[in-house]
Amino acid sequence: MNIVLTKSTMFLISWVAEVLGLLMNGIFYVINAIGIPNVGIAIILYTIIVNLLMTPLQIRQQKFSKMNAIMAPELNKIRKKYEGKKDQVSMQKMNEETNAVYQKYGVSPTGSCVQLLIQMPVLFGLYQVIYHIPGYITVIGNKLGELANAAGFEAFFKDFVANVAGNNTLRFVDETKEAVIDVIYKLNPAQWTSLIEASEGQPFTTILNDVHTQLSEWTYFLGLNISDSPSSIIRTAWASKSWLFIIAAVAFPVLAWFTQWLNYKLMPQPETQGNDSVNNTMKSMNTMMPLMSAVFCFTLPVGIGIYWIAGAVIRTVQMLIINKQMDKMDINDLIQKNLEKMNKKREKQGLPPQKITNQAKVNVRNLDVDQESKKQQDNAKRVQDSTEYYKNVNAKPGSIASKANMVRQFEERNSKKK
Repeated sequence: MNIVLTKSTMFLISWVAEVLGLLMNGIFYVINAIGIPNVGIAIILYTIIVNLLMTPLQIRQQKFSKMNAIMAPELNKIRKKYEGKKDQVSMQKMNEETNAVYQKYGVSPTGSCVQLLIQMPVLFGLYQVIYHIPGYITVIGNKLGELANAAGFEAFFKDFVANVAGNNTLRFVDETKEAVIDVIYKLNPAQWTSLIEASEGQPFTTILNDVHTQLSEWTYFLGLNISDSPSSIIRTAWASKSWLFIIAAVAFPVLAWFTQWLNYKLMPQPETQGNDSVNNTMKSMNTMMPLMSAVFCFTLPVGIGIYWIAGAVIRTVQMLIINKQMDKMDINDLIQKNLEKMNKKREKQGLPPQKITNQAKVNVRNLDVDQESKKQQDNAKRVQDSTEYYKNVNAKPGSIASKANMVRQFEERNSKKK
């Protein structure tokens, strides 16, 4: 009997989930063939592949942040010019002047949003794949189908859910075989134990134990069911005093927070001098977004947490490499390339080409000067700290500092004699 298992039906997201499901199914097929069939591992490999494919967008976002540092003086000047003016004419002029700055540097104002716009449907699509694993990973769906088709199991299982499970977490959306498979997949460890105990003596007991063993190998990662949420795992583990499971469940939202926080720290931040509201907004976002990641990973399935953490780690490595390459890049060359791309678009629209202005060159030089000045200040501070150390009058006798004091005092006495 062929069973068409339940998949996502969300508008647009279902299409994304279908593509991601094919990728996940292919990855699981490969790791199953080499003897390490595990959905958690499949999610990690999937995350690596997706992030590698999105590397060009990551580079683009890093370049946008770099360009923002150059454009900041002009953008801040425009904001200051129209500060406090809320009328429609002023707001329109401010938008026009701001867009003109972006065009002058060949940058799109939405340059930092592209990656987010792509990541969100990917995240929602992956959630649907993890939530409906039997529908997307063929091996798992077929195995659960064997149990659902076993003689007498369907009626027994529906009765178990209605009268034995004793909770509101399991329900059948309809009376189909597909609904039975969906509910089997969502059983937590305690519910599996109850089901196995209740099925003793039944004709399907052997296949039930076999499916449970296989499912535990496929859908458990670090001892946690990837379809279960850390919050649910903690509640169950607390009742049975399983402290290791509690620690493992708590680790997912904590790691999600830390890795996302590390991402924001490594991301080049645009310069916003003289604009306290923008600075405050950015600081709030950099604080709140990692916290939101922790909240989401606490309430969503463990599989989503695996994807979130693995993705953040991969992006951290990407940013370290990209930032190192960006530091070697000539900013004027970057602006020139941006203008060439922008001018091709303007040519198609019948508009005259933009040229790099003296103001742009001045901003680049100022940025270089600021960076060089910062290096000089850091070096001066180190020298000053070193000097203060050797001038320490309370230095321990016999230490390097005390010997340096003796030399300094000797030189001071000689200079006074002269």
